[in-house]
Amino acid sequence: MSELVRIEANNGVVTLTLNRPEARNALSPELIDALDQAVTAVESDETVRVMILAGEGKAFCAGMDLKGVVSDAAKMGGMLRGLSLVMRRIRRLTFPTIARVQGAAVGGGCGLMVMTDFAVTHPEAKVGYPEVDLGVCPAVVAPWLVRKIGAGCARAMLLAGGTMSGEQGHHHGLASHLVTREELDNATMELAATLKKGGRRAMAVTKQWLNELDGSYEDAVFDKAAELSAEVIAGEEAQQRLQPIFG
Repeated sequence: MSELVRIEANNGVVTLTLNRPEARNALSPELIDALDQAVTAVESDETVRVMILAGEGKAFCAGMDLKGVVSDAAKMGGMLRGLSLVMRRIRRLTFPTIARVQGAAVGGGCGLMVMTDFAVTHPEAKVGYPEVDLGVCPAVVAPWLVRKIGAGCARAMLLAGGTMSGEQGHHHGLASHLVTREELDNATMELAATLKKGGRRAMAVTKQWLNELDGSYEDAVFDKAAELSAEVIAGEEAQQRLQPIFG
């Protein structure tokens, strides 16, 4: 198993920690693949009742790592498709999932935050979707945001771009729980302990039904989202903005 994602199990609660703190846990091809492998490891483990998704260091996840790949359309497309697929897999796990957002959750990182069943953060965290500011289309994360906060609010947020505080994110519905930075770890574990009390089959069937109701099984939408993001990022406008930063 890759060291890019740590797996820690404790009495039915498994934590997957993105372990690339030197890059603010930005989503490289290798990290996306490691997360996919970690999901494979936990999804068939019958002892798991709750999964926590976390980030090592100061950031939860700084979004897509475009350094060195921004001009490689094939590699960029593969990263976006890989992220789309692993997000679907996490959404479709049969047990509850919690994002523990101790720091920045930006772009694809904020997508991971809103795709989970619950998200716990603190007022000083930085969250949001600055993609349009960089000439990028946030198509991959858009379906999850729409499901989380509704189409109208998602439209306003994605078109405006930028980021916001954890407190503002909670106000807008990106996070289900807002606590102080000092309380974050304990609050996350307390939520996990509460969720563990639910019946295994009851949780699984409820999650499956909710996923059917909100369209979380509509693969065609998620496939198109990845292709749209890849198409825009390969375009002249995005390249002109991104090359000086990530080229």
